[in-house]
Amino acid sequence: MKTKKRFKTRDLTVIAMLGAICCVLMHIDFPLPFMPPFMNFDLCGLVELIGGFAMGPLQAFAIIMVKILLKLATEGTTSAFTGELQNVLLSCAYVLPPVILYHRNKTKRTAMVGMAAGTVFCSIVAVFTNLFIIIPFYMTLMGQEMGYFIQMCAEANPMVQNAATLAIFGIIPFNLIKCSINSLGAMVLYKRLSPILHGYGYTTYPAAVVKEADA
Repeated sequence: MKTKKRFKTRDLTVIAMLGAICCVLMHIDFPLPFMPPFMNFDLCGLVELIGGFAMGPLQAFAIIMVKILLKLATEGTTSAFTGELQNVLLSCAYVLPPVILYHRNKTKRTAMVGMAAGTVFCSIVAVFTNLFIIIPFYMTLMGQEMGYFIQMCAEANPMVQNAATLAIFGIIPFNLIKCSINSLGAMVLYKRLSPILHGYGYTTYPAAVVKEADA
């Protein structure tokens, strides 16, 4: 019983630490060339993936929520909470599929397939949430028409002329690029960080942890 309690306490500590790191990374973001100006690239997904692979899907979701709550507590919202809602939805769409698959079968192949699936799923979800929920709500709130938003995006990429081209030339490629880079980073770093997240040093951890990190 004591061991179980220690692991729960450690999970909370790691979740808080990774959530705080994600909050910092949210501020180290930047736009990508020819992409919609309301989309910024960051490496939060990398941290959320590593935490989820090490602990599980519920813990991955907790890291995402800690990130958002810390962001709101430190600087509030500049988008009437639409940006924060979108961040939660897309983070879950990207992170949870690979984490759930990995914890059913802990192999490198499963993780890679899961990250590819999460990347595609996140890109599809981003199209629907942006075009049918987030952007329309925000434009209505600001008293603007969708055409104004399309024009703003066209200034960054002239191929964007309507909602369909915004999805094809903006939303989908941005999320594919962002998720792919985060996935690559997770593949490179997870093996090195897994023993630490499990509570062991580099040289004194059980063979089971080594096997999982190498899988």
